[in-house]
Amino acid sequence: MIGFHLSYQWLHYTRPSGPPSPVPEGLERHWVNTPQGRIEVLSNTSSITNKFNGPPIVFCHGGMGCAWVWTEYMKYLAARGVQCYAVSLRGHGESWYPSYFRMVFATPRSALASDLVAAIEWVQIREKSEVMLVGHSSGGGLSQAVLSDGLANVKALALLGAVPGFGSMGVYMNWWKMDPWFTIRLIFHLWHSNSPLSHPKLTQRAFFGDKFPLSAVIPFQRHMNRYESYLWPFGMMYSFTSPSNILSHIRNDGASGEKVLVMAGTQDKLMTVPVTEKTATFYREAGNNKRDGVRLRFVEGAGHHLQNDVQWEDGAEKLFEFYKGIA
Repeated sequence: MIGFHLSYQWLHYTRPSGPPSPVPEGLERHWVNTPQGRIEVLSNTSSITNKFNGPPIVFCHGGMGCAWVWTEYMKYLAARGVQCYAVSLRGHGESWYPSYFRMVFATPRSALASDLVAAIEWVQIREKSEVMLVGHSSGGGLSQAVLSDGLANVKALALLGAVPGFGSMGVYMNWWKMDPWFTIRLIFHLWHSNSPLSHPKLTQRAFFGDKFPLSAVIPFQRHMNRYESYLWPFGMMYSFTSPSNILSHIRNDGASGEKVLVMAGTQDKLMTVPVTEKTATFYREAGNNKRDGVRLRFVEGAGHHLQNDVQWEDGAEKLFEFYKGIA
């Protein structure tokens, strides 16, 4: 059947085994201990020669991601002296893994938020500075929730292809429109959380623009986590943040006066251009003064995973331009 792409090769029900994967060249791995287990944090410290005068950046991946997805951005920013850290939330990357049923059916958004907060606090202590927080997709939603709930204070917030704080029901409608076999395939897969991305062609269509080759999807697919929390996205279907609360927990003392960067690829089929523009408006309407600035940018031709698409450098440059106004 056209577009069905039924495969079981990429579905897993057990934790990963064996030693941790190799650290990407130019990065180094740290472990942050939490009450539940240790979580992975990658940094670009070893690649920095002349440090830029600005806050450290903490990157948070989205669903099916891990710290590894930020490799290119971290190397790009290391060459410009920007200290970066990327966290793998529980059940992702090399962080501790809950069992299949615990992760898929009993890991709420708040549990993942506690991992993000632990990473932010660890970086703040290490760097003696508040951070700029960058979140992608569901990690962008998680970042907004952490600030809205007052669990962290940051210098700036960058939302890349991020779940909007006003709710993601429309985003998942976009996915169902893009993949008409979504529900039927899910039934064949017995409701496995990875069903919508269970074949490289499905991942290519959902996550990348039309210039991204299928051959490059396989290495990306190997870094995706083995199963995902359902309660994470379900906890963001409807409005789950207060934009004014979020802005109140961002303090940029830099020249730009901007607090939020909203960025997505023009070929993002999930966080489409209208969704992204609405997210920027969501924050602009909540701002009370000129130092509540919001910057909106698009990466031409990039898909949902703009940081991994062929146009990644364009997005990294736009992120760095925003960063230069933060202090």
